[in-house]
Amino acid sequence: MPTPIPRRTFLQTSAAGLATGVAISTVADAAGAPIEVPMPTCTEPARSVPVVERTDVLVAGAGPAGVIAAIAAARAGAKVRLIDRAGCLGGTWTAGLLSWILDSGNKVGLIRELISRLRKRGTGKSFGGSVAYEPELMKLVLEEMCLEAGVDVRLHTLLAAAAKGADGRLTHAITESKSGREAWAARVFIDATGDGDLAARAGCSFDYGHPDSGDAQPMSMICLVTGIDPEAVTPFVRGLAEPAGHGSPKGNLLKEMKRAGVTPSYGAPTIFHIAPGLFCFMINHEYGVCGFNEDETTTATIRARAENHQLIDALRESGGVWQGIRIVATAEHIGVREGRRVHGLYTVSTDDLIKGARFDDAVCNCRFGVDVHATNPEKGKGIAHTGVRARPYDIPYRSLVAKDVSGLLLAGRCISGDFIAHSSYRVTGDAAAMGQAAGVAAALAAGTDRVPGEIPWTEIKERM
Repeated sequence: MPTPIPRRTFLQTSAAGLATGVAISTVADAAGAPIEVPMPTCTEPARSVPVVERTDVLVAGAGPAGVIAAIAAARAGAKVRLIDRAGCLGGTWTAGLLSWILDSGNKVGLIRELISRLRKRGTGKSFGGSVAYEPELMKLVLEEMCLEAGVDVRLHTLLAAAAKGADGRLTHAITESKSGREAWAARVFIDATGDGDLAARAGCSFDYGHPDSGDAQPMSMICLVTGIDPEAVTPFVRGLAEPAGHGSPKGNLLKEMKRAGVTPSYGAPTIFHIAPGLFCFMINHEYGVCGFNEDETTTATIRARAENHQLIDALRESGGVWQGIRIVATAEHIGVREGRRVHGLYTVSTDDLIKGARFDDAVCNCRFGVDVHATNPEKGKGIAHTGVRARPYDIPYRSLVAKDVSGLLLAGRCISGDFIAHSSYRVTGDAAAMGQAAGVAAALAAGTDRVPGEIPWTEIKERM
């Protein structure tokens, strides 16, 4: 067998033309105190990255906010490039298998059209202010809407860096893919990555996690299952149990799992009925994981998938209404509730929720309550009791405009807000509405050589 190459030697010899050195990295010790440790580095030689395209609007991230932003911008007359690292459009709607559009009941515009198109495809049932759908059909409908609008789509492409001009305005997004390293020039950019990846790479300041502990909400991996009868499992299904008088479906399901000999990491396990014979299960929590640390996210993904199978296997082995249950699919990417909250011209606050704030530049009105999933499993594994009760409140356009970098808009859960407010507006019905506003604003800015902060809300609203 060949002799293994020591790690230090590998770093020095694995890439011709690379220089090596030592950098200092800050990590935490067992008590959580910061300590500095030396880390070996290698330095890439300078290189010119080809600018493969110049466009009006570039949208990074094709999740609920990004895909709607791209369609809105294209329909407003802009040339649009939409980039995502997944192999489909929709983000958490599709690759994440969420299957449930929360807080969409009072939304208008493109989200209404999207739901209408889903229903024409035979999916899109309403439950209160939310809509259940089949992820595979969502992929198809989103692709149709993008192609019809003239959006240029690039999948399988990872955002790697950003470039700014001498005036501090964002000029290029730089990506990596099997096509190599590429630069994309645009007049205006929209960060709809969820975790604020483009904004962070461009130098924007941001907040993350709880202001006291720094802990972020846990992740969850969704799975789709089949082999159970809706009528037989009604007491355990959200949207079916309540009107039938069965009490709390989450509480009922937790008791059923414990009866089967397992206890889920999420203390409020949830089932949604999506279509005949198809259910969405959200039964997992991954605590203490950072959504922009890929080592942690990878570990959480593997652990979450294993737990989903363990819990479903236990239900099946318990027999009765569960004897035929099978997992159809687990999510391609784990559901991340919380990432960077990028600083904007306005920060949506807890006080805004409490008083039901109204704004002249309201992008949408949010009616979803405070939904903080417990960050510390030792203190609880369900929904945390924050003591905050939200009234319907507005998201102002100013919270979508990046404060530190010119030419950049935000859409979705990475907009400017505090920890409590974010737990409410992060749901996908609100994200889609933010995306539409950002898309229209970006198109107007690109078409008139202005930056997003210079566009009056009245002008944007006329084009919504």
